[in-house]
Amino acid sequence: MSAKPPPSFAPQTAQKAFHVSWDQFHRDARALAWRLSANAPFSGMVAVTRGGLVPAAIVARELNMRIIDTFCVQSYVGESTPGEVKVLKGVSPEIGRGGGRGLLVVDDLADTGATVKAVRALLPHAHIATVYAKPLGGPLVDTYITEVSQDTWIYFPWDLGLSFQAPIAGG
Repeated sequence: MSAKPPPSFAPQTAQKAFHVSWDQFHRDARALAWRLSANAPFSGMVAVTRGGLVPAAIVARELNMRIIDTFCVQSYVGESTPGEVKVLKGVSPEIGRGGGRGLLVVDDLADTGATVKAVRALLPHAHIATVYAKPLGGPLVDTYITEVSQDTWIYFPWDLGLSFQAPIAGG
C-alpha cells in the first residue's frame, strides 16, 4: 500500500516554495527584534493573528515588552486562497488610542498588503513590522527582515510536519 501525498496548500499562482524551519524562523524573528530595537521603546504591541503570534512572542521577549494585544483577522479562504480581510477582533481602545502612536504591530508576512491596509486604517500611526515581505506588501510596512518574490509560497514551521522532500531536479 503506497502512502498518498498530502494535499498542497500552495495556491495555484505560487511557483516557488520557501520552507522555513523553526530555527530559521526564530533567527529571523530575533533579527527583526534587533532591527526594531533602534525604534524602541514602544508603548505596547499588537500581534496580528494567527501568523503574528509566534514572532510577536519572540520580539516581546527580546524587547522586554509586556503590554500585548491581538488584532484578529481572517484573510485567507481555507489555508491557501487570499480573500477579503475580515476583522474578527480589533484592538482594545486603551491600546489603540492616539491612532496607534508608539505602538508596534507584528505579523509574520506582508503578502498582498491587504492585512497591512486593514491595520493602517485602524492604527495609522503604529509601527508595522513583519518577518517576511513580498513586493506587494513590503512597501506598506515600516520594518521587515527578508523579502521573497510574489510567486513564492512560504511554508511556516507551524504548518509543516517532517516528511520526505523530492530533489528539486527530480529524479
